Amino acid sequence: MMRPLALAALLLAAAPVAGQEPPVTVAAAPEPVETATKTEADGTATMTHSLVVAAPPAAVWIAVSTPEGWKRWAAPLARWAEGESDILETSYNPDELPGGPGAIWQRFVAAIPGRLLVFRTIKAPDEFPHWEDYKRVTSFLDLEPVGDATRVRLTSTGYPDNEGGRALLSFFARGNAATLDALRQSLARPAEETPAP
Repeated sequence: MMRPLALAALLLAAAPVAGQEPPVTVAAAPEPVETATKTEADGTATMTHSLVVAAPPAAVWIAVSTPEGWKRWAAPLARWAEGESDILETSYNPDELPGGPGAIWQRFVAAIPGRLLVFRTIKAPDEFPHWEDYKRVTSFLDLEPVGDATRVRLTSTGYPDNEGGRALLSFFARGNAATLDALRQSLARPAEETPAP
Protein backbone atom coordinates (compact mmCIF):
# COMPACT_ATOMS: atom_id res chain seq x y z
CA MET A 1 0.00 0.00 0.00
CA MET A 2 1.34 3.43 -1.00
CA ARG A 3 2.00 5.90 1.83
CA PRO A 4 -0.09 9.14 1.79
CA LEU A 5 3.02 11.31 1.27
CA ALA A 6 4.20 9.26 -1.69
CA LEU A 7 0.71 9.36 -3.23
CA ALA A 8 0.55 13.14 -2.76
CA ALA A 9 3.95 13.52 -4.44
CA LEU A 10 2.78 11.52 -7.45
CA LEU A 11 -0.40 13.57 -7.77
CA LEU A 12 1.58 16.83 -7.56
CA ALA A 13 4.05 15.61 -10.15
CA ALA A 14 1.16 14.81 -12.51
CA ALA A 15 -0.74 18.08 -11.89
CA PRO A 16 0.03 20.99 -14.23
CA VAL A 17 1.72 24.00 -12.70
CA ALA A 18 -0.18 27.29 -12.99
CA GLY A 19 0.83 29.01 -16.22
CA GLN A 20 2.26 25.84 -17.77
CA GLU A 21 0.69 23.68 -20.43
CA PRO A 22 -0.24 20.16 -19.31
CA PRO A 23 2.04 17.43 -20.70
CA VAL A 24 1.13 16.21 -24.15
CA THR A 25 0.50 12.52 -24.63
CA VAL A 26 2.01 11.27 -27.87
CA ALA A 27 0.40 8.21 -29.37
CA ALA A 28 2.80 5.41 -30.19
CA ALA A 29 3.60 5.19 -33.90
CA PRO A 30 1.92 2.25 -35.60
CA GLU A 31 4.09 -0.74 -36.25
CA PRO A 32 5.48 -0.80 -39.79
CA VAL A 33 3.98 -3.04 -42.41
CA GLU A 34 5.82 -6.38 -42.32
CA THR A 35 7.13 -7.47 -45.72
CA ALA A 36 8.58 -10.87 -46.63
CA THR A 37 9.56 -12.44 -49.93
CA LYS A 38 10.37 -16.06 -50.71
CA THR A 39 11.31 -18.02 -53.80
CA GLU A 40 9.09 -20.97 -54.65
CA ALA A 41 10.24 -24.33 -56.05
CA ASP A 42 9.26 -23.26 -59.59
CA GLY A 43 11.46 -20.12 -59.34
CA THR A 44 8.58 -17.67 -58.99
CA ALA A 45 8.49 -15.29 -56.02
CA THR A 46 5.79 -14.84 -53.39
CA MET A 47 5.59 -11.59 -51.45
CA THR A 48 3.57 -11.05 -48.25
CA HIS A 49 2.65 -7.80 -46.52
CA SER A 50 1.05 -7.86 -43.08
CA LEU A 51 -0.24 -5.33 -40.55
CA VAL A 52 -2.89 -4.94 -37.86
CA VAL A 53 -5.67 -2.38 -38.33
CA ALA A 54 -7.80 -1.01 -35.52
CA ALA A 55 -11.11 -2.22 -36.92
CA PRO A 56 -13.09 -5.46 -36.81
CA PRO A 57 -12.98 -7.84 -39.81
CA ALA A 58 -16.50 -6.82 -40.93
CA ALA A 59 -15.39 -3.19 -41.35
CA VAL A 60 -12.17 -4.20 -43.11
CA TRP A 61 -14.14 -6.49 -45.43
CA ILE A 62 -16.34 -3.60 -46.59
CA ALA A 63 -13.21 -1.52 -47.20
CA VAL A 64 -11.52 -4.16 -49.38
CA SER A 65 -14.45 -5.75 -51.21
CA THR A 66 -16.66 -2.82 -52.31
CA PRO A 67 -16.12 0.18 -54.60
CA GLU A 68 -17.18 2.53 -51.79
CA GLY A 69 -14.56 0.97 -49.52
CA TRP A 70 -11.77 1.24 -52.10
CA LYS A 71 -12.51 4.95 -52.59
CA ARG A 72 -11.61 5.56 -48.93
CA TRP A 73 -8.07 4.18 -49.16
CA ALA A 74 -7.00 2.96 -52.59
CA ALA A 75 -8.13 5.21 -55.45
CA PRO A 76 -10.42 8.21 -55.97
CA LEU A 77 -12.42 6.30 -58.58
CA ALA A 78 -13.79 2.82 -57.89
CA ARG A 79 -16.84 1.14 -59.45
CA TRP A 80 -17.94 -2.20 -60.82
CA ALA A 81 -16.91 -2.56 -64.46
CA GLU A 82 -19.85 -2.17 -66.83
CA GLY A 83 -21.91 -5.35 -66.96
CA GLU A 84 -19.62 -7.14 -64.48
CA SER A 85 -20.21 -8.09 -60.85
CA ASP A 86 -16.73 -9.53 -60.21
CA ILE A 87 -14.50 -6.88 -61.81
CA LEU A 88 -13.66 -3.80 -59.78
CA GLU A 89 -12.55 -0.90 -61.95
CA THR A 90 -10.37 1.75 -60.29
CA SER A 91 -8.34 4.73 -61.43
CA TYR A 92 -6.14 7.41 -59.93
CA ASN A 93 -7.95 9.82 -62.28
CA PRO A 94 -11.40 10.55 -60.80
CA ASP A 95 -12.68 11.46 -64.29
CA GLU A 96 -11.49 8.25 -66.01
CA LEU A 97 -13.98 6.90 -68.55
CA PRO A 98 -15.11 3.27 -68.16
CA GLY A 99 -12.38 1.05 -69.58
CA GLY A 100 -10.26 4.14 -70.32
CA PRO A 101 -6.47 4.20 -70.70
CA GLY A 102 -5.86 4.83 -66.98
CA ALA A 103 -8.35 2.23 -65.70
CA ILE A 104 -7.27 -0.74 -63.59
CA TRP A 105 -9.43 -3.86 -63.46
CA GLN A 106 -9.24 -6.30 -60.54
CA ARG A 107 -11.12 -9.55 -61.11
CA PHE A 108 -12.35 -11.03 -57.83
CA VAL A 109 -11.57 -14.70 -58.39
CA ALA A 110 -12.82 -16.08 -55.06
CA ALA A 111 -14.11 -14.81 -51.75
CA ILE A 112 -14.98 -16.03 -48.27
CA PRO A 113 -16.88 -13.00 -46.93
CA GLY A 114 -15.15 -11.42 -43.97
CA ARG A 115 -12.10 -13.67 -44.30
CA LEU A 116 -10.51 -14.00 -47.75
CA LEU A 117 -10.51 -12.16 -51.08
CA VAL A 118 -8.56 -13.52 -54.07
CA PHE A 119 -8.04 -11.24 -57.07
CA ARG A 120 -6.00 -10.73 -60.22
CA THR A 121 -5.26 -7.56 -62.15
CA ILE A 122 -6.61 -8.14 -65.64
CA LYS A 123 -6.20 -4.60 -66.99
CA ALA A 124 -3.51 -2.08 -66.10
CA PRO A 125 -3.11 1.52 -67.23
CA ASP A 126 -1.61 1.95 -70.68
CA GLU A 127 2.19 2.01 -70.54
CA PHE A 128 2.29 0.02 -67.26
CA PRO A 129 5.79 -1.52 -67.24
CA HIS A 130 6.20 -5.30 -67.31
CA TRP A 131 2.47 -5.89 -67.82
CA GLU A 132 2.98 -9.32 -69.39
CA ASP A 133 4.80 -10.41 -66.21
CA TYR A 134 2.31 -8.80 -63.82
CA LYS A 135 -0.63 -10.60 -65.47
CA ARG A 136 0.73 -13.80 -63.89
CA VAL A 137 0.41 -12.50 -60.30
CA THR A 138 -2.50 -13.57 -58.07
CA SER A 139 -3.19 -11.80 -54.77
CA PHE A 140 -4.76 -13.22 -51.61
CA LEU A 141 -6.10 -10.81 -48.97
CA ASP A 142 -6.61 -12.61 -45.63
CA LEU A 143 -8.42 -11.07 -42.65
CA GLU A 144 -7.80 -12.52 -39.19
CA PRO A 145 -9.44 -11.23 -35.99
CA VAL A 146 -6.97 -10.03 -33.36
CA GLY A 147 -9.05 -8.99 -30.35
CA ASP A 148 -11.04 -5.94 -31.52
CA ALA A 149 -8.66 -5.41 -34.44
CA THR A 150 -7.83 -7.30 -37.64
CA ARG A 151 -4.58 -8.63 -39.06
CA VAL A 152 -4.58 -7.95 -42.79
CA ARG A 153 -2.24 -10.16 -44.82
CA LEU A 154 -1.74 -9.52 -48.54
CA THR A 155 0.08 -12.38 -50.29
CA SER A 156 0.95 -12.03 -53.99
CA THR A 157 2.15 -15.10 -55.85
CA GLY A 158 3.57 -15.77 -59.29
CA TYR A 159 6.16 -13.05 -59.80
CA PRO A 160 8.32 -14.55 -62.56
CA ASP A 161 12.05 -15.08 -62.17
CA ASN A 162 13.11 -12.55 -64.79
CA GLU A 163 14.02 -8.87 -65.06
CA GLY A 164 10.37 -7.77 -65.16
CA GLY A 165 9.39 -9.92 -62.21
CA ARG A 166 12.24 -8.56 -60.11
CA ALA A 167 11.38 -4.95 -61.03
CA LEU A 168 7.75 -5.58 -60.07
CA LEU A 169 8.78 -7.13 -56.75
CA SER A 170 10.84 -4.06 -55.91
CA PHE A 171 8.03 -1.70 -56.91
CA PHE A 172 5.25 -3.53 -55.06
CA ALA A 173 7.36 -4.14 -51.95
CA ARG A 174 7.08 -0.40 -51.32
CA GLY A 175 3.77 0.20 -53.09
CA ASN A 176 1.78 -2.50 -51.31
CA ALA A 177 3.19 -1.43 -47.93
CA ALA A 178 2.11 2.17 -48.57
CA THR A 179 -1.32 1.05 -49.78
CA LEU A 180 -1.95 -1.13 -46.73
CA ASP A 181 -0.82 1.70 -44.49
CA ALA A 182 -3.41 3.92 -46.22
CA LEU A 183 -6.02 1.23 -45.45
CA ARG A 184 -4.98 1.27 -41.79
CA GLN A 185 -5.21 5.06 -41.62
CA SER A 186 -8.60 5.18 -43.34
CA LEU A 187 -10.08 2.70 -40.85
CA ALA A 188 -8.69 4.67 -37.90
CA ARG A 189 -11.00 7.62 -38.59
CA PRO A 190 -14.68 8.12 -39.56
CA ALA A 191 -15.49 7.99 -43.27
CA GLU A 192 -16.29 11.71 -43.41
CA GLU A 193 -12.79 12.52 -42.15
CA THR A 194 -10.96 10.27 -44.63
CA PRO A 195 -9.05 12.37 -47.18
CA ALA A 196 -9.24 11.41 -50.83
CA PRO A 197 -6.30 9.15 -51.85
